[in-house]
Amino acid sequence: MDNMNLNKHISGQFNAELDDIRNRVLAMGGLVERQLEQSLDAIASLDAELAQRVIDGDHKVNGMEVSIDEECTRIIAKRQPAASDLRLVLAISKTITDLERIGDACVKIASAALDKRLKNQQPLLVSLDNMGRHATRFLHGTLDALARMDADAAFELHKEDTKIDREYEATIRQLMTYMMEDPRSIPEILDVLWAARAIERVGDRCQNICEYVIYYVKGKDVRHVSYEEMEKDLNL
Repeated sequence: MDNMNLNKHISGQFNAELDDIRNRVLAMGGLVERQLEQSLDAIASLDAELAQRVIDGDHKVNGMEVSIDEECTRIIAKRQPAASDLRLVLAISKTITDLERIGDACVKIASAALDKRLKNQQPLLVSLDNMGRHATRFLHGTLDALARMDADAAFELHKEDTKIDREYEATIRQLMTYMMEDPRSIPEILDVLWAARAIERVGDRCQNICEYVIYYVKGKDVRHVSYEEMEKDLNL
């Protein structure tokens, strides 16, 4: 095999490896999205069986993170990628960490659903469900932006976290009011509070993934940057 054909062969193999880790991270994202939907369904209906399935399924998310991370490390060591290829591998490596953390958040939400005392807190579960569905839409949009590597969509989605934060703050105020009015309700309300916090963290993780998409496409690190600066720097 002459040098030209060898280079084409190596390049073809490398592109296949990059495509493979992209497909695997999207598959991981799909699994995490289902985990989130199921954990929210479990706490809305206090379905202990569904909640346990979410908890038991977390090992699959963890396994995918380890496997994809190992492949990213192997690619960096073997291929020594540069420029956009390196940014892609780094973006995927960071993304799987955040997806794994979203998986952990799903476990926390599902664990709260195992507390039967929450049957007495249906109004609180409704507000929790509203915030959770917002987080689900945020995650779905984020994964779509990741699949298309769409920096414009990622930038617009990035702003959604502020809305989830406001919903979280409103939920916390409501929970505090309930606890002050009825101190006996504190144990079960704390379960709702931890679940609300887990949902809020899903928003944070989605925002991080949006930043990785922008980093890959534009080559700019936009962490800790205002939206005005982001628009100016990225010409969005």
